[in-house]
Formats: sequence, structure tokens, C-alpha cells
Amino acid sequence: MPLAKRLPKTAVTALASEAIAPIDTAVVALSSPAKTTGVKPLYWDAACKHLTKKDRVMKRLIPQFGDASLQSRGDAFSTLARSIVGQQISVKAAQTVWDRFALLPAAMAPDHVLKLKVDDMRAAGLSARKVEYLVDLALHFDSGAVHVKSWDAMDDEAIITELVAIRGIGRWTAEMFLIFYLMRPDVLPLDDVGLINGISKSYFSGEAVSRSDAREVASAWAPYRSVATWYIWRSLDPLPVAY
Repeated sequence: MPLAKRLPKTAVTALASEAIAPIDTAVVALSSPAKTTGVKPLYWDAACKHLTKKDRVMKRLIPQFGDASLQSRGDAFSTLARSIVGQQISVKAAQTVWDRFALLPAAMAPDHVLKLKVDDMRAAGLSARKVEYLVDLALHFDSGAVHVKSWDAMDDEAIITELVAIRGIGRWTAEMFLIFYLMRPDVLPLDDVGLINGISKSYFSGEAVSRSDAREVASAWAPYRSVATWYIWRSLDPLPVAY
């Protein structure tokens, strides 16, 4: 059956007639359920050794957090759906809306989300725009427009290009997905407020930092800029950073 026939009419009409620019925010709840068990990246220990040799701040930071590490959890579709639900609202509100929304489909999968009624999604607390974003996300996954099975063989920029084609997903969200879900080792999210603030605090005694300054600092982190970024985040908030 054609996708359009399986979608609520109002959602299809909105997607076809209204071009809404994707939104992104670095102040968004993206954590997964605590009961989910994460997996430590295979490169983590090597990355820590590299960073402690190459960077004086990393040499100081890394030992402070023991065996803690970046961990991947969940599945690609639900991870991105959760990121959309959590945009521009508080952590508590995002969790509440997600919990309500997650009860609607028989399973949190693209084909099941496409069968939902717009009114039911709105009643769960989703804005009209977020409903449209979730429908577009489900369409991209269901139609094969995102090549999930090929991601392992694709470079970071190719995956980002696929993801930002989905309404509601901008570069920052795509980079967070690369770091936390795909666990790519060398992502530098220069649009992230926490990273810029952390570099300012740890490397410039709190002085304002430009993207160029941050990029220069991070040059010593390659090829493990994701790992160094994670430790910069931890320097601001000792609680584990999750997506």
C-alpha cells in the first residue's frame, strides 16, 4: 500500500504543502532509559591513552572519571524520534511527552508510527510541528531513504547529509547521533554550547572562545575528538552524558 494511503490525511497534507526549516537546540533531553545497557566503544582505551599524551587538559581530566565511558543504547529510529520529541522543552517535560507518545504505537518502529492518528499524537503532548517531524522521520526510515544498513561503510559527512534531509534534524542533532548512537570516534560538534563553554573554561580561563579557537584546540585531539568532547562535557557536568 502506498505510504501516503497509510498516513493520516492531515499529516500528508502538511508535509506536502509546508516547508518548515529544521530546528536544533543544544538544550534538549536526549537520554535513553536507564534500564538500557550501554556498550563501551572498542577504541575508548586507546583514545584515552592518546589524549593523555597529546593534551595537558585531557591528561588531567580523564583520570577523574575512572572507567566511565561513552555508551551506545537503543535503536536508530527511536533514538532520533526521542531527539525530536525533546527539542526546545525541559528534560522533565520531554520525558513525560515521550512516555505518552511511546504508548501509542504497537512498537516504536517507522511503520507503526505511520499508522498513528494526528489527533492521538497531539493529545500525547506533541506540537503540530513535532508531529510532522516524526512523520517525516518515519517516512525516511520506512522508504529506505536513510541507508541504515550501509552506515558502517559510510563516512561521517555522508551520514550527516542523510540525516539533515529529515525535517526537524539539523547538523547538531546529526552529530550527537554520530557520537552517541554510532559511536564515531572523531566528531567535533562546534555548534554545541557545552563544548564551547568547556573549552573556554579549561583552556582559556573562561574567556570567550570562537569556533576557530575551539577547532585549533581540538586539532590535538584527532583522531579521537568525540572522546575528548565527551570529557569536556563531563568537566562541566560530572553526570554521564547520554543520548
